[in-house]
Amino acid sequence: MTRRRMSALILACLLVLMTGCANHNTAKESGTETESNTKTNINAEENTPTANTPGADSGSPVTIKIANYAVLEKGYEEFWQNVKEGYEAKYPNITVEWVTAPYGEILNQVINMAGGGDKVDCVFGEDIWIPSLVEAGLAAPMDQVLDSDFLNDYYPDALAAHSMDGTVYAVPLYLTPPVLFYNKELFKEAGLDPEKPPKSYDEMMVMAETLSQLKSSDGNKVYAFGFPTGSVIVVGSYLQGLIKNFGGEILDADGKLDVKNAGFVDAFKFLQELDEKGYNPQNAKAKDLRNLFALGQLAMYYDKTGGINGVTSINPAAADFTATACPLAGGGGTGETVSQSHCFIAIDNGQEKKEAVKNFIQYVITPEVMEDYMTNIAPAYPAKKAMEHMEGVNNSAFLAGARDTVNHLSPSLMFPTVADFNLELCALAQAVTMGDEEVQTAAADFEKSVQPLLP
Repeated sequence: MTRRRMSALILACLLVLMTGCANHNTAKESGTETESNTKTNINAEENTPTANTPGADSGSPVTIKIANYAVLEKGYEEFWQNVKEGYEAKYPNITVEWVTAPYGEILNQVINMAGGGDKVDCVFGEDIWIPSLVEAGLAAPMDQVLDSDFLNDYYPDALAAHSMDGTVYAVPLYLTPPVLFYNKELFKEAGLDPEKPPKSYDEMMVMAETLSQLKSSDGNKVYAFGFPTGSVIVVGSYLQGLIKNFGGEILDADGKLDVKNAGFVDAFKFLQELDEKGYNPQNAKAKDLRNLFALGQLAMYYDKTGGINGVTSINPAAADFTATACPLAGGGGTGETVSQSHCFIAIDNGQEKKEAVKNFIQYVITPEVMEDYMTNIAPAYPAKKAMEHMEGVNNSAFLAGARDTVNHLSPSLMFPTVADFNLELCALAQAVTMGDEEVQTAAADFEKSVQPLLP
């Protein structure tokens, strides 16, 4: 055999070997990528993108617009800036662009932008926004966005509270039910035991008689018990909760409006009595009550657990005198209330952006990102099993007093016109307080007003 033929044969063998190795490596890489793509990303450490998926270092640049009113609010902006920086560091080709507006305007802004052809990719908001975004055709079913294992890690009741017609349209970051805030220093001043808050409305009204005689350090009137009745959509959710406190319902078992059941009537009679005795500031919004509480002019009131951030932003010293207790029981009720939360609502703007939104949500809702926030910034209770062992949350003295509240939650009403329905609930509360109307008369007028709004 000539040297030239021998060389050619050796070269051919080498080529065959190289081709076989290349094919083997390609198959191996393909298998690894498939495994990575199907693996559930439950926490921040596991949210590592693969080379060929959106969000990878080598992927094409993607910008996702996230509507978030909280980045404008004192006390929250630093957290959300850190979220943006942490997520963008993990997914270098993804840029988060905040779409911002004040709390009372952001929902309409998102819907109006979409009407003009400019849809955001995700909304950070409240569970009561879900019906409006579903009705506008914007909210995407979450099982089409998030990994199944991530969704399955939620407590079933938490997902049920973010569903319409059996479809989950949002996922909560945490649970922030309305609980009783009370001022331990005012309790002491009134001769009440700050370690024994009221458990029922009857007990509270006895305490309120004494607390209402106090003056603040500035000589101002102390209101005994604050309940919001101002015309804000979320106040309607508080009123839904009050009706639950008294064992009442708004819709009967057949889904029909029922304004004559005892719990419904008792809730508004209670508001009327509060007003007649001067215990409750008239027509107040949650932020008004926070301000009065922070300044020592309000002894007790209902607020979401995260409301402590607003209180301490006004008066840092309020952290020392604030304690919490479960919602009170009235009439035939047991203190049950409605679920409330901050949540993410995704909007489908195509696979590339949907993938980036999925990774954003699954990056944020992890113990690593959320524990300090839920402990020190806006205290809240976990909505997922993966977050139930967070030490800071479990050891929080502020959260401890009302911890059992999460075991007595019902979903808020969810239908397309619930925002307007909630405002009508506010109008009913104002009619029996500022308007001095009889509860039965005002309830009958309410019934006529909301019939066109019901599903």
